[in-house]
Amino acid sequence: MLYRQKKLDSMPQSSSWTGTPSIKGSTESIRMALLTFSLVGLQFTWGIEMTYCTPYLLQLGLTKSKTSLVWIAGPLSGLVMGPVIGVLADNSKSKYGRRRPFMIGGGIVVAMGLLVLGWTREIVGFFIPESDLRRVLTITLAVFSIYLVDFAINAIQSTSRSLIVDTLPIPKQQKGSAWASRMIAIGHLAGYGVSTLDLLKVLGNTLGDSQFKQCTVIAALALLVSVGVTSWAVDERVLIASKDSDVKSGAVKVVTKILKTTWNLPDRIRAICWVQFWSWIGWFPFLFYSSTWVGETYYRYTPTASIADSSDPLGDIGRIGSLSLLIFSIVTFIGSVFLPFVVRSPDNDAKPGQRNFTPRPPAAIAPLAELLHSSKPDLLTAWMLSHLIFAGSMFLAPFVRSLHMATILVSICGIPWALACWAPFTFMGTEVNRMTAPSTILANGSSYRRLPNASDEFSGPASSPSLLRLNHLDRDLEEDEENEDSSTGETAGIYLGILNLFTTLPQFVGTFISMIVFEILEPGRHPELHKGEDVEGEGKDDVVKKVTEGPNGIAVCLFIGAICAVGAAYATQRMRGLYKRTK
Repeated sequence: MLYRQKKLDSMPQSSSWTGTPSIKGSTESIRMALLTFSLVGLQFTWGIEMTYCTPYLLQLGLTKSKTSLVWIAGPLSGLVMGPVIGVLADNSKSKYGRRRPFMIGGGIVVAMGLLVLGWTREIVGFFIPESDLRRVLTITLAVFSIYLVDFAINAIQSTSRSLIVDTLPIPKQQKGSAWASRMIAIGHLAGYGVSTLDLLKVLGNTLGDSQFKQCTVIAALALLVSVGVTSWAVDERVLIASKDSDVKSGAVKVVTKILKTTWNLPDRIRAICWVQFWSWIGWFPFLFYSSTWVGETYYRYTPTASIADSSDPLGDIGRIGSLSLLIFSIVTFIGSVFLPFVVRSPDNDAKPGQRNFTPRPPAAIAPLAELLHSSKPDLLTAWMLSHLIFAGSMFLAPFVRSLHMATILVSICGIPWALACWAPFTFMGTEVNRMTAPSTILANGSSYRRLPNASDEFSGPASSPSLLRLNHLDRDLEEDEENEDSSTGETAGIYLGILNLFTTLPQFVGTFISMIVFEILEPGRHPELHKGEDVEGEGKDDVVKKVTEGPNGIAVCLFIGAICAVGAAYATQRMRGLYKRTK
């Protein structure tokens, strides 16, 4: 007995926790909605940025190739903030939990950045008189604001996703990801819906004297409210003491852990990441340029359309593009609501022969129920088909010459986007929870492993705080020394951060491709947004003619993205083979 006690004392000490994850709400649907509600404001903000910031930068005088370089902010912020915030949050001992403080802090920074972005001209103009310096500083402040917003919003996104994985057991991961997809669709729907309105007519000058200014104010308020609601509704367990290996963590330790984990990813997680990599080379130009592409298509190829007399060309292009993205968001929302009912959960796929009927169907309809269950496509199949649907739509982009056709193609992509917001996080959440289901050490030195229960409802906090210490069995001691994360429930942040790496790295590729395409096909300043001006030494009419007679640069980028989406479908098929071998 004394020997065993000494052995226990010499065991690498794992983490201690207090409290139980819980979500306010009287029904599971309400709890799921509250858990994922922060994503509404997050996607509302993304929608406003994607709709208006590209034409806004073009209006300030940047060329398309230089504007594409500005959008390195997105992948750069994801590259830095995703894994770093993930590791920092994993080890946070805040009494408010590990994720919510980062969500709230990020929300405040994003709101400030949005307001600065909307009023860059006024802020710079207050200090600098009209001059070339003023124009340069205005562009500089606008770009800085975009970087500030993107870095902070990635911190919110990383912790919001980790909060879902932390709070829900394995059988609930698909449902949680599906609800996240719905909230993302609602956020897009609201953002693009607001963008289609003429806010100056609806609100006057209450929130600003332009469409863009009013949208930034509304986005800031929406993000703060949505993050506040989720932070209020969710109670996290609190980290009391980190495991021994994390006590000495510093900046070098954090980076080393990220690199080591990325290099030694489990096979299934690596497969998920590579599918994400190829798919996001395709999604990058769509998300950042599709609204501008739709607006350009209308003004370049519709004989009766003219923006020459517009007092707010930025707002006009944004509203036209937003209408197509509004329909896209409606399709996404419908898909996110109904697809989970016709697609099998990967948790069921991992257990052949399992029939997820609770309660059992009556004997009279059992054969029909089994037939319906067996005819459901699995999530991997649905994900692969979504890549092909996206690719098929974007292959047609260079040949579009009408607003209606552009709108149809953008709208079709709503179904693939619903899967893109749902499938990778479902697979990742399932794999992380399988790897890290905690073992609890009892006073006598024995241990047990909590198994997830599909009936868990998370109806409220525990009646009294409890202390949970996560550690390993004696037979796992040697394995623990070699693998710090072998059986603790603390790694959602770093693995989702690494998934974010494979979401952001392809955006660097997309940015590089876009820069080359724009430099070749559409050099110089944007003709539609510089009416009446000579552009790079040429008359405006000459430039417009040159641009409209050649292929649209954004359409070419969308076409290249479609090729990469085919690569994502192939990677998904390879992932299926891996799942079959390791099942």
